[in-house]
Amino acid sequence: MALRSEYSLAHSEFNEFLFAFVGEEESGLQLTVLSALARLGFDPWAEAARLSGLSKEAATSALSIAIAKLPEGDWKASESQSIAVRLVDCLPRRSSSSQKSAPGGGGEDQKPKLSVPSWLVWTVIAVALFILTFWQQAD
Repeated sequence: MALRSEYSLAHSEFNEFLFAFVGEEESGLQLTVLSALARLGFDPWAEAARLSGLSKEAATSALSIAIAKLPEGDWKASESQSIAVRLVDCLPRRSSSSQKSAPGGGGEDQKPKLSVPSWLVWTVIAVALFILTFWQQAD
């Protein structure tokens, strides 16, 4: 089964954000947003999509709270706000028109539109059933 486009590593619009560095851990390794969110129990792609749909201030606040929950590395908990500001700048912004058309950001709640051919097929089936019903009653 193929991954949905937003979960594809090679072409994800969230790559810049997810692979941005939060800071250096005590072990000397760079901590990415992807690793930080996963350690906190978030689905990194879903959280990135959620944050990108928020206003910049709301996204910064939410990310700052998450960063403050991480064990400190070369950053202090008091620096979580400035780190969050830097990281939120890496998020792709959703336009207000796309937010109105897709409230969840992912469009999963929208009903798929039937194409004309499938609409036509269903109409023909309904007419055929209607005719068969009257034909059966005539016998």
